[in-house]
Formats: sequence, structure tokens, C-alpha cells
Amino acid sequence: MERAAGECWVVGADVGGSGIRVGAVPAGRPVGPTAVRTVESAAAARVSASAGGQDARALLDRLLPALDTLVGGLPGGAGIGAVAVGATGMALLGRDLAARLPGPLARATGARRLVLAGDAITAYVGGLGTAAGVVVAGGTGLVAIGHRPGGPWCRADGWGQLLGDCGGGAWIGRAGLEAALRAQDGRNGGSPVLLAAAERHYGPVAGLPAALQPRPDRAALLAEFAPAVVAAAEDGCPVAAGLVRRAGEEIAVTATAAAAATGQAGPRLALTGGLFRLDPLRRATLDALAVRLPAARPGPPDGPPLLGALRLAAAAAVTAVTADGSDAPDFPWPLDPPLLAVLDLPAADGRWRWRWRKAFERRSRL
Repeated sequence: MERAAGECWVVGADVGGSGIRVGAVPAGRPVGPTAVRTVESAAAARVSASAGGQDARALLDRLLPALDTLVGGLPGGAGIGAVAVGATGMALLGRDLAARLPGPLARATGARRLVLAGDAITAYVGGLGTAAGVVVAGGTGLVAIGHRPGGPWCRADGWGQLLGDCGGGAWIGRAGLEAALRAQDGRNGGSPVLLAAAERHYGPVAGLPAALQPRPDRAALLAEFAPAVVAAAEDGCPVAAGLVRRAGEEIAVTATAAAAATGQAGPRLALTGGLFRLDPLRRATLDALAVRLPAARPGPPDGPPLLGALRLAAAAAVTAVTADGSDAPDFPWPLDPPLLAVLDLPAADGRWRWRWRKAFERRSRL
């Protein structure tokens, strides 16, 4: 996409288990939540996974229309200096995304620089910026990430629906549905309240396995049930209340592990993501943190992961380039592909090259 010379903007995209959000801000200005122009996909526009990792084609089918709407609404003559995409699963299943996103995103935005990041990174940068601390991102999944200036990213959990994400939305939803099926069978640990809620949400529970197992977005479908579990806990269901307490404890364990990995006994700590809009779960998490990480300093995040994507794009857009064409080491966060990587548009040979290639090669030899 070619645009006439004009004001430079940066674009960010937050790709989560339940939808896609994109935003834009003028480059070279402080990036704050109130300055962001946004476009949000329908809740059904979920990102799915395949055997090769995150499904890049499915992501692009949803992301590109949102970008077209966003970029088309910018002031006439505006150019895009950089675009940053934060995607769930980038750290573990992001190989397909890293290989297939650059070209289409370049054509859609005209950007000269691209940042690819895991959703944990955009959650951190949106929540704490460049400050030291720990951010717990809770939505369909659950991950904690810690950082201190000069050190690496330290991640805990975020292992996905099958092996981890303990305390996250899919974890809570699955545990609630298990309690519902126990009640259906008459087994110990069942909850008639959750059984009734499951039937209202999904229909007859006998059809749940066939409805959920083949779906590539089953994690998001499971997470849909988490609010019902929390609501049942508030209404006095002891099984649901126990699940909420367990989720809070799991989240606190994960946050404590990330803090310990960075050597922070009393870190700034932010809880971000839709999961923590469920007040009983947020309270359960803070209660558990008061026991496991008593010196932590919980506080509200600066903003959501979309703000983090925009901050990453803004930093990439203004990173200095030296006379020999190499980059000055002033990007304010540690690069750690595929968790966080920066790309340039095609060089003269038409091929993509990794920015900070020497830094990546050094890391690969360690």
C-alpha cells in the first residue's frame, strides 16, 4: 500500500483467544490509551491452531479487514512507520505466524518495520511499559511474565490449554464443566448448579464432547463458561467457590514464579486481561498473592495489551539507525525471538531480513 507523504502513524494489533483488536496512534508522541483509534473484531473472530502452530491464514482472514478499516480511516496522506502484532501462542506456536505474516501485513499497511510479539509481551508492555515488575495476563489462557531492565524476559506458565494456563479462562471453564458432568453422572464433586448453567449455555451436556473436541477454538469455547462458574460461586455454590479459590491460588503461584525468576521479592504487579474483570476471581487472586508474594505491590495496569502493541510499534518506528545501516541498541525491551522480534521490509534483494541479526546470532550460540 502506497501513501503520500504525511504524518507518520504506528499500528498495533492484539490477537487473543476471543478476538482481535487493532489500533493506531501518531508516531513520535506519548502513547496513551486515550489517543488510540481502534477497530475491534466480532467476538467470534477467534484465532485457531493447527498441527503447525497458530493458523496464520485464519488469523490474516480476520486481521486484514480490520486493518483495512483502520488504515482507511487515518488522515489523508498518513503513512505507517511500524506495525506490531501481539498474538497468543507466538512463543510456543508462532513459527507459521513469523513466516507468513510479514508480507501480507506490509502490503496491507505499507509499514517499513514489523514487530512480532507474544501476547505476554504486549500485556507486559501495555501494563508496565519499561518498568521492572510482573504482569499476569488472564483471558482464555494464563501467563505471567517478569522483567527488570538489563535482564531477560522471565515467563511462567502460558503452556496452553492442554498442558497449562492454570487458573485461566479455559481452565476454569473446563473445571466447571467437569463438575457439571459429575453432577450429571451422580459422582462426588458434582454441582447441580453448574450442570444447569452448562445446559443453558451449551445445550444438553451429552452433546458436549462431540461439540467441543473437533473445534480448533475449543479453548475459547471452554473459557465462555468461566463467568458462569464465577457467578455460581457468588450465588453460594460451594463447588464453584472452591474452583474460584483454586484458580486464584494457581494464578498467585504463577506470578510468584515469574517474580522469583527475575529476582524481585517485592515487584510491581499488574493483573491484566478480561479474566480479571471477574471481581470474585480478582479478589481470590489478590488474597492468594498476599500469602505467597506479600511484598508485591499490586496496581492497575497502564492499559491493555493493545497499548503494549502500540508502544512496541512506536519504539520500533523511531529506533535509530547508524551510518553503516546497523541499529543502535536503544530498543527498550530485550529481543527474544519468537517471543519478541523485529523485522524490516524487503531489502534490495526483495527478501526479508531480521533486524538485530547479530544479536539474534549471539543469542543462538549461547
